[in-house]
Formats: sequence, structure tokens, C-alpha cells
Amino acid sequence: MRWRLLSKEASEKIFLLVLDPGEEAFTAISDFASANHISAASLIAIGAFEKAVVGWYDFDKRDYRRIPVEEQCEVLSLIGDIASGEDGKASLHAHVVLGLSDGTTRGGHFLEGTVKPTLEVTLSETPAHLRRKPRPDLGIALIDP
Repeated sequence: MRWRLLSKEASEKIFLLVLDPGEEAFTAISDFASANHISAASLIAIGAFEKAVVGWYDFDKRDYRRIPVEEQCEVLSLIGDIASGEDGKASLHAHVVLGLSDGTTRGGHFLEGTVKPTLEVTLSETPAHLRRKPRPDLGIALIDP
């Protein structure tokens, strides 16, 4: 991954991340946020994956149903946020819409994506610190403002 700080104001930093072929995007973005001590940010991205996994949250099972996409796909939209998890590390939460070769789409919670040929991520960090807290009633951790 290559990255550049595009803007640094008192209230916000904006980074551009460019992921390379073969990188796993969820891990790369999470690792970047942890390495740069980012605890509150929003992100958007476009590009393409050679394969990906999206998820649909099953409240009864308290887990994501994994939906594999085993083909080259365009990242039509990837949006999300970063907050600190219970362990203090950066916690990425993102949703994605993927375009397939026949014009159909797959979408859901972004779980995995192997980049091919690139993924361009704009990450906007804010000075606030956000934390995800477990919600036992839902079975997931959500941002607690």
C-alpha cells in the first residue's frame, strides 16, 4: 500500500490510501488506522477486487452470514467508519456494493476483499475519539457517541 496525507487541518486529516494487487483490503485499512492511531474516521473507496466476501447480519445467530463473491468485481461503493474497539485497536465497519460482469450487484457488510488491480481509499480522520461498545441485546458492538 502507498499512502499520502492530503490535508491536515486543526479539525481533520485526510489520507489517500492506494492498495496494490493482492492486498486484503479490510486488513490493510485496519492496519493503517492502527499504525496511525486513528480512533475516529470515515472512509470511502472505489476500485476492484479479484474476490471478496460480504456479509448479512443474522440477529438470531448473532453472526454474519458470509456471502462469497468468487470473481473479479468492481467496487462501486465502499463506505464506512473507524472507531476504537473494546481492545483499543482501530475497528473498521464498512458496507460495500460490488458490480459483477453481468451488471448485477452484490452488497452487504464488508468482510474481505483481495485487491485487483487497485483500491483507492479516502480516509477522513476527525479529532474526536469514538469507541465501539458491545450491545448484548443485538450481539454486536456499535459506536457509542
